[in-house]
Amino acid sequence: RLRCDWSSDVCSSDLDLEPRVAQLMHDKKIAFIQACWHKDIVDQARDSFVAEIDSQGYSLDRIDFFEVPGGLEIPLMAKRLAGTGAYAIIVVAALIADGGVYRHEFVAGAVVDALMRLQIETEVPIISAVLTPHHFHDPDVHRHEDRRKFFFDHFRIKGAEAAAACAQTLDNMAAIDAINGGGVQITADRA
Repeated sequence: RLRCDWSSDVCSSDLDLEPRVAQLMHDKKIAFIQACWHKDIVDQARDSFVAEIDSQGYSLDRIDFFEVPGGLEIPLMAKRLAGTGAYAIIVVAALIADGGVYRHEFVAGAVVDALMRLQIETEVPIISAVLTPHHFHDPDVHRHEDRRKFFFDHFRIKGAEAAAACAQTLDNMAAIDAINGGGVQITADRA
């Protein structure tokens, strides 16, 4: 039985999830897809994701990393990866900034909408660290550098949050598998 205290965002279960997550991660991996626009900033999400997921006991050799040119390329890559059956979960990261050429809200909406449809269609969860700041680019060099620094630091936070969400989602998926009677006897650790 999965119980959640919505006031504190804490969920617990009567099920022993550690072995079930271990089986899930024995059979499948985590895919991490990142866009390369503003790569130095988005790298912060990847690096903090790796540090946090490692601290939660997940083996780093069970994570595959993929780079795509920009945010618009993420959904197709995620769909292709989900279709392989090799991944228990997909994590995505991108910075979709207002560059003044086209409406970044359109790009962000297209990406997030596609990812939402994809996870429902494939039943492979997708954790999103796709951020869309308003007025990222500023003609004033000092303000622009302040914004770059803010998002450089903020992506570290978002990467750690994505790792926590990834771990919780894997636990949730293991609990659902247990409710459905799926799974086998397991004695391994998460890694």
